[in-house]
Amino acid sequence: MCAIMKVAPSAPLLFFDSGVGGLSILAPARAALPNAPIVYAADSAGFPYGTKSEAEIAARVPALLGRLVERFRPRLAVIACNTASTIALSAVRAALDIPVVGTVPAIKPAALLSKSRVFGVLGTDATVRQPYVDRLTAEFGADCTVLRHGSAALVQLAEAKLRGEPLDPAIARDALAGLLGQPGGDHMDTVVLACTHFPLVEAELAAAAPRPLAFVHGGDGIARRIAYLTQGQEWPASRPSGKAVFTRLDNSVAALAPALADFGLTQMEAL
Repeated sequence: MCAIMKVAPSAPLLFFDSGVGGLSILAPARAALPNAPIVYAADSAGFPYGTKSEAEIAARVPALLGRLVERFRPRLAVIACNTASTIALSAVRAALDIPVVGTVPAIKPAALLSKSRVFGVLGTDATVRQPYVDRLTAEFGADCTVLRHGSAALVQLAEAKLRGEPLDPAIARDALAGLLGQPGGDHMDTVVLACTHFPLVEAELAAAAPRPLAFVHGGDGIARRIAYLTQGQEWPASRPSGKAVFTRLDNSVAALAPALADFGLTQMEAL
């Protein structure tokens, strides 16, 4: 059993991402903890992370999370971004005095699921090149052929989808082709969605696939981890409205308001 940390019922869960990808982590967490107060923070001024250098992300993420924790006093923080987690998770944990949950590629579930022993890791350019992915692959997929591909365009597709914009099906098709076109890709049966944006466009990826593929990501597992770390804590008697915080408010962020409301985030403000 984990120790029960005494917190006020109003203390929120903090979710952090570069953009809207963390909503794929928020959704199962809200289902597991329906009365949890939520602060969802997006670094819109720094978006996207997947094309940035490791040094930029390692400096930016801990600083921003420090500001967010000081302002909102959450009971727990979730880095709902694979790129930020694989680069900055340890630094954030060292800097904060609350539990921090990271988001890492679901390589273990993929290795358990794959029948052909060939699976793909579809993420950002920054995520797929990380040593962390090497370690997960060696630990859980040593008997598998693991293909990797980074797609910045797919991140933008997810953002466009939540803004209600028309979507180009070629983007999802090209992202999958980056895996299927590699040696062994013709045997691939499972794809790890190793960017939290990508579950938001899973339907588009499935429609673009030339054959049925299984898509896996870590949202449900992270929800279980959050529930475990907060067990025994008090929550409000009814579900409060959630708050979305952005490092830059502009027209593209304003266009997200209807989608954010669908995830229970009815308040928007700048950090």
